[in-house]
Amino acid sequence: MRVGIFDSGMGGLSVLHQALRELPEAEFIYYADEEHVPYGEKTGEQIRGYIDEIIRFMLEKQVDAIVIACNTATSVATKEYRSRFPVPIIGMEPAVKQAVELYGSLPGRILVAATPVTIAGDKLHHLVEQVDREDKVDLVALPGLVRFAEKGDFETEEIEKYLREELKGYAVNQYKAFVLGCTHFNYFMPYYKRIFPGNIKYVDGNAGTIRQLLRKLGYKESKKALKEKNNGRVSYYFSGTPVTAGEKKCIDIYMEQLEKLDSI
Repeated sequence: MRVGIFDSGMGGLSVLHQALRELPEAEFIYYADEEHVPYGEKTGEQIRGYIDEIIRFMLEKQVDAIVIACNTATSVATKEYRSRFPVPIIGMEPAVKQAVELYGSLPGRILVAATPVTIAGDKLHHLVEQVDREDKVDLVALPGLVRFAEKGDFETEEIEKYLREELKGYAVNQYKAFVLGCTHFNYFMPYYKRIFPGNIKYVDGNAGTIRQLLRKLGYKESKKALKEKNNGRVSYYFSGTPVTAGEKKCIDIYMEQLEKLDSI
């Protein structure tokens, strides 16, 4: 089985990280569109053009399914759009519904962070309207985190300064849940924990996306119970070009960071 996973850049590695545990027997192709990152500040028309090119690339590689590991790309690639292609295409969206269902009854508000395109898009606003019956959800765009992530910058003071500046208009102590609505945001958990109250819950769409992938592939349950990790069957591409040995070392740094975050 071969699964294609793509993102505008390195954020989708967090989805690959999850998929490697859930489908240890699968072969993966990971495509980072480094020529066009960040998607979150492009137009919808531009992003759909990138998606078309990537999906054609994946189909040429004879994948059995494609995961759009990018909330921004999914926000402009509707279900009708994705249904044009001959393999299942699984998108992501900020896990607002999950956050409301799990934590909506608790005191406090829910903050959803995403890219400017996702925040401005009708898809997210319709989702919030459907699930936020008590008007407890707030939205914030954090495009700077994409830039930090793409530079492999996980541990500088500038990250915390940026977050505090962008969140200064929000009463951070009032939030009970924080939704990570961009896969690039997963790398910065230590900084969120410094800013938000200790009892806040963090929610992302990675696990739900992989569960949907399993359903589309006909799995009744995850293969995670095998307790094995797929270390060797991933092919990496930067905008269609195979990564070099030096670039692979860079990717390894991101994957190691995700391993560290698993223990936080």
